[in-house]
Amino acid sequence: MSGPHVIRGSVSLPEAELMWRFSRSSGPGGQHVNTSDSQVELRFDLAATDALPPVWKERALERLAARLVDGVVTVRASEHRSQWRNREAAAVRLAALLAEASAPPPKPRRPTRIPRGINERRLREKKQRADTKRGRSGRDWG
Repeated sequence: MSGPHVIRGSVSLPEAELMWRFSRSSGPGGQHVNTSDSQVELRFDLAATDALPPVWKERALERLAARLVDGVVTVRASEHRSQWRNREAAAVRLAALLAEASAPPPKPRRPTRIPRGINERRLREKKQRADTKRGRSGRDWG
């Protein structure tokens, strides 16, 4: 693979904790693909890993609860013809999934009031537009 796949900052996926499985792919390719194991299934034991900081791990376990099977997250890749490229795609996808799942929650939105001047201008323009449209009706014509 092309080196460690960084999740965020200095935290990366430990190669020793990644479990790979290969099978025949139904993706693109010629007759050779029917006989080669080019689909990649990458498994990562999120519940047992020590590679992530405890806060990140907690967050990821909570957010990925629907995807986990016994604390293990699984990612598949079969969009390329070669097993090597599918391995790369699966590792990148897993790193992105873990980065998104372990990201800190967004800051809560502070509600703000619309300034009175903006609201008055909106109502004034709305009234002008209504007057313009009312003037287009042929009611008053002869």
